[in-house]
Amino acid sequence: MGHFRFLTSGESHGKGLNAIIEGLPAGLPLTEDDIAADLARRQGGYGRGGRMKIEKDRAEIVGGVRHGLTLGSPIALWIQNRDWVNWTEKMAVEPVDAEIERVTRLRPGHADLPGSQKYHFADVRNVLERASARETTARVAVGGVAKRWLGEFGIRFFSHTLSIGGVRSAATDVDWDAVEADAVRSADPDASRGMVEAIDAAKKDGDTLGGEVEVRVTGVPLGLGSYVHWDRKLDGRIAQAICSINAFKGVGIGTGFDAVNLRGSQVHDVILPADRWTERPWQHSSNNHGGIEGGISTGEDVVVRAAVKPIPTLAHPLPSVDLDTGEEVLAHYERSDVCVVPAAGVVAEAMVAIVLADAWLEKFGGDTLDESRSNFERYSATIGPRDRVNSGDSR
Repeated sequence: MGHFRFLTSGESHGKGLNAIIEGLPAGLPLTEDDIAADLARRQGGYGRGGRMKIEKDRAEIVGGVRHGLTLGSPIALWIQNRDWVNWTEKMAVEPVDAEIERVTRLRPGHADLPGSQKYHFADVRNVLERASARETTARVAVGGVAKRWLGEFGIRFFSHTLSIGGVRSAATDVDWDAVEADAVRSADPDASRGMVEAIDAAKKDGDTLGGEVEVRVTGVPLGLGSYVHWDRKLDGRIAQAICSINAFKGVGIGTGFDAVNLRGSQVHDVILPADRWTERPWQHSSNNHGGIEGGISTGEDVVVRAAVKPIPTLAHPLPSVDLDTGEEVLAHYERSDVCVVPAAGVVAEAMVAIVLADAWLEKFGGDTLDESRSNFERYSATIGPRDRVNSGDSR
């Protein structure tokens, strides 16, 4: 593991966000425009707050790329926070003479309580600035780079909203262009209207809503990940990555939790005989396993479903406790979203892309794009029934 890895730094209202990417081979065509589309998608979606009207996120490549090609060295990204101009004193790096009002009213559901206790902070702002979902902007930028790499091998990423506030999509076929044009990124127009109405009702009540998203990845080859160690299993790596995103509290691969209500004969995907294969070898009659069995990708679409809880910053705050006195107060409130589920799908795409890029490079390696491509093509020629592979026909 660790062939493709990244670090982010920066605070929600600081000067900006940084990301360092390590492990990407040389020779990949990469520009800032390759990253821009996903950053714009992350900022959209019905139910977002006023911050999205301020920021116009764009990742500047400040290292690791020359003349449009990656160098094989770490790639450095910088994303400016436009809202910084309103926080220059509160979030100054250098000491300030002014007395800065501390945040002491803890928010249930956030990192405020455990974070302030773990690091012995007297000001909860030291926690909430880094624990903010603003940090996912940098992850989406990193995910854009991972997608650009995997795109060279025909891998594509999609996501849509399955539910918001109890309103669930009934769509079975997904028009991805229509999803991107929809206010809540739903594939079901009727459900979309219900989701918007639910968001409006929650906003009126000073409340928030969660939901469920699905990520689908096409073109993933058979053989990423491994069954031999717990930390190399592809589904385990994806689950950890998804649960590292703010507000995500559950992950299912393929049918996920729905499978617990079915018999095994209804869940497991029948492997088709060779005369029924179309585009590639080893196809299945269905994809309930979500493209991963035994910790290894099977060649089917990777399907990840994830649950997003309602965000904890409420316009009508819940009762809580003051950090200084331990007395009951109303929780702290700052400008916030009502629902982040449509944007959460974009962030989930990014994290799945990061895991798959790491697994790809773990499997195929290479110091350059051409070398990795050559390794992949040689491996692909070995996939299929033994008789076909030995005869040179792995179709």
